[in-house]
Amino acid sequence: MYQAHSRRYDTMQYRRVGKSGIKLPSVSLGLWHNFGGVTLFENSREMVLGAFDLGITHFDLANNYGPPPGSAEENFGRILRNELSSYRDELIISTKSGYHMWEGPYGEWGSRKQLLASLDQSLRRMGLEYVDIFYHHRPDPDTPLEETMGALAHAVRSGKALYVGLSNYNAEQADRAIGILKDMGIHCLIHQPRYNMLDRRPEKGLYDVLEKHGVGAIPFSPLAQGVLTGRYLNGIPEDSRVAGSSVFLKRDERFDASVEKSRKLNDIAQRRGQSLAQMALAWLLRKPTTASVIIGASKLAQIQECAQAQNNLVFSKEELADIDAIALG
Repeated sequence: MYQAHSRRYDTMQYRRVGKSGIKLPSVSLGLWHNFGGVTLFENSREMVLGAFDLGITHFDLANNYGPPPGSAEENFGRILRNELSSYRDELIISTKSGYHMWEGPYGEWGSRKQLLASLDQSLRRMGLEYVDIFYHHRPDPDTPLEETMGALAHAVRSGKALYVGLSNYNAEQADRAIGILKDMGIHCLIHQPRYNMLDRRPEKGLYDVLEKHGVGAIPFSPLAQGVLTGRYLNGIPEDSRVAGSSVFLKRDERFDASVEKSRKLNDIAQRRGQSLAQMALAWLLRKPTTASVIIGASKLAQIQECAQAQNNLVFSKEELADIDAIALG
């Protein structure tokens, strides 16, 4: 019978999410890969329970996480039921909807039917009465934003979600969506953008919008899908994502340029007494608007390493300038 580590809250730092009463751990665990039906369940279980033992209370999912789609929620629900049910009130569990999940015109995007049907499906897969955060996963160019935000507001009022968030919205889209929710009496808790040292798009107004509205940020892909972990500093491992058939990370000129930048960034990390991954996470966490960072993992040791990023969040002006010169060069 699993029993959580008695000192799990002694070392993890918790950060307030915008203008809300919620705090998140500096590092959150995302279940995008390595938690679905095609992976070894015992490894997934070890990572989830090991993360909680480190004080990681936030687990981030989506309806289509797997593969196959839905299986990450099913496996997480199994872990909840068998090991974590007595700790439910210590957990922040989030899920999302918006990418393709089922066949037909209602299986993706942002209609009221799609979002609310998807939320019900997610709750059944995880065996939950509610999720803590329900996100719209991506903007829908065809559905009126008022309809999409109205569905999020309904999720809160129905008690099926405690908070709502956005993901992949640009600055203008987020500004409008947050304002619509506010007019409905619902505070947008959080925004989940892709953001790392090599991908700076959220700096083009998004963080300003979030700060203005008191909305927290929780970047995904903070390690650029492994490029900023040091995994590729000495070549391409045979068991790595880029060596396989991933559609998200391919060996090309852009990848090679990013790896070369990561080698130079690693020199700065070594001088700081951090691994490259730890420095990449700390670089995001140095900003007050960043409430947490979402990491992926294939083994518990990676989670343990990333959790140490919180131990050194201070950067000198010279370090920041050197990072910019390398990453933006």
